[in-house]
Amino acid sequence: MNDIGVRDAAVTDVDVVVIGAGQAGLSSAYHLRRRGFEPERDFVVLDHAPRPGGAWQFRWPSLTYGKVHGMHALPGMELTGADPERPSSEVIGAYFDAYEKRFDLRVRRPVDVHRVSEGEDGRLLVETSAGTWSTRALINATGTWDRPFWPRYPGQETFRGRQLHTAIYPGPEAFRGQRVIVVGGGASGTQHLMEIAPYAAETWWVTRRPPVFAEGPFDEDRGRNAVAMVEERVRQGLPPLSVVSVTGLPVNDAVREARANGVLDRLPMFDRITPSGVEWDDGRHVEADVILWATGFRAAIEHLAPLRLREPGGGVRMDGTRAAADPRVHLVGYGPSASTIGANRAGRAAVRDIVRLLEGVAVGV
Repeated sequence: MNDIGVRDAAVTDVDVVVIGAGQAGLSSAYHLRRRGFEPERDFVVLDHAPRPGGAWQFRWPSLTYGKVHGMHALPGMELTGADPERPSSEVIGAYFDAYEKRFDLRVRRPVDVHRVSEGEDGRLLVETSAGTWSTRALINATGTWDRPFWPRYPGQETFRGRQLHTAIYPGPEAFRGQRVIVVGGGASGTQHLMEIAPYAAETWWVTRRPPVFAEGPFDEDRGRNAVAMVEERVRQGLPPLSVVSVTGLPVNDAVREARANGVLDRLPMFDRITPSGVEWDDGRHVEADVILWATGFRAAIEHLAPLRLREPGGGVRMDGTRAAADPRVHLVGYGPSASTIGANRAGRAAVRDIVRLLEGVAVGV
């Protein structure tokens, strides 16, 4: 480890900066601690959220812990005894809070990271709302929640109803008696539809591609195959695929019932938005009060733009958790490590590589 020093009043030196305190960031901080790094002296964790919980703290109240698929415990501390009827935002927020305290991770929040750029002497400069850090390595764990994807369609600005995104979904009761179009073929879209349908006057489901429903358990083989497909894309420098595009939509009793009742009858993507709804080139028209865009998120990595990590394909080419263009930069919770178990593994792998980097051992060997 280095002896912490302040180059000047505005810049603080550390070995590692971790950006983000969701699953991937906390896992990384845990493994740094296990390797002997001290928080505030050797590394710092910066999080822009107001409190512990990562993106989970912003999830809608009706997403109870019992509805969460595949929440994997953070390393070193299990999540036990959680009430399945309690909102996942509360359960996981409390769990992350307890985790930060148990391992003394000293997360700084709220801190907005503005940009990461080349510094002096081979270091990176991390400029934030709480000061500037100079670091030898960076673990970026910013996830996707802050970059909701809003597709653009002709006439969108003319719609007289309400448009909102999953990122600000308020729960099903807000749609009582309304005609609702849900756009998006992922897990959020199906969850929203199944919740809203009992309250809404009418619902429609619109997706770009026909949905693929995946029967049977999501076992280890299917998980490995899904991760391999996403890994291949990021290895080529392409943006990661959505999880559902790789795995298909998991089928449970609620999904079977919704399909039988017609709630999950899918329409192809409309061609334009009108003041009163949407329409297709074949003349079909649907009138609606609300368009709910369940169209996913993109990686929140704009602050890394000065490092020029993006490939012509639009993504960051990865070698494990390392950015291929800069071995000092690790992206965890990105691409194949976007799942909770993947984030844990990525945090461990990133720290292993960073230790070798700081010791002067060539990475990738």
